Amino acid sequence: MAAVSQVLRSEWTKIRSVRSTVWTLGVALVVTVALGALICLLASNDFGSTAPRDRAGFDPAGTSFAGMGLGQLAMIVFGVLVVSNEYSTGMIRTSLAAVPQRGVFLFCKIAVATLLALVVSFVTAFLSFFVGQAMLGAHAVSLGDPGVLRAVVGAGLYMTVIGVFAMGVATMLRSPMLALGTLMPFFFLISSILGNVSATRKIGRYLPDQAGARIMQVVPSAGHDVPYGPWGGFGIMLAWTAAVLLGGYLLLKRRDA
Repeated sequence: MAAVSQVLRSEWTKIRSVRSTVWTLGVALVVTVALGALICLLASNDFGSTAPRDRAGFDPAGTSFAGMGLGQLAMIVFGVLVVSNEYSTGMIRTSLAAVPQRGVFLFCKIAVATLLALVVSFVTAFLSFFVGQAMLGAHAVSLGDPGVLRAVVGAGLYMTVIGVFAMGVATMLRSPMLALGTLMPFFFLISSILGNVSATRKIGRYLPDQAGARIMQVVPSAGHDVPYGPWGGFGIMLAWTAAVLLGGYLLLKRRDA
């Protein structure tokens, strides 16, 4: 246990001493809250001219998290940099020499980064909700309304797990450019195409971002019925994340630094 605590402390020192990882978390918070507030303001101003069918499907809580799509981009960058910075600088050789137990090294790194991402994600989720509801005015909901607290907590969990998923992929690929070059098209191109084309929609809804995003919705999107609930979708996202972490661990054990 003493060794684990020392590795945790060393990983914490690495993360807070690298300026880029701290900046990406700050960007994730600011972008998510600001974009969500702007979209809530626009939605409130246009609500009077909205068609009755669209009003019935309006999700005030989910609209607060409209900036999450862009905020997750910064969280992905954070997850990639936490892992791959050591490979790009060559520090990984020193780290593995100091901590030969590669499982301890990897999961201590991920534990520290996940805890940091969890704190930032929950602050982001609650700020996005309260600022967004203030922008919505008469159309706002409160935390006590059915499903709203679950959506806010779920937004914090979703953002955290996106970062952990990126850490797993970065552990497998080791290169920051390769990891970002894989994750960006996957989340912002492939996933969107599969989810919006009728022939592939049934496949797309099982991808980690689309399944996990269900937990942020209080009013499900019309015409996009899925065979799982909010927590079921989040469970699918966790399964994907566990799979990439396992893959990263197995590759780290077998490869040279």
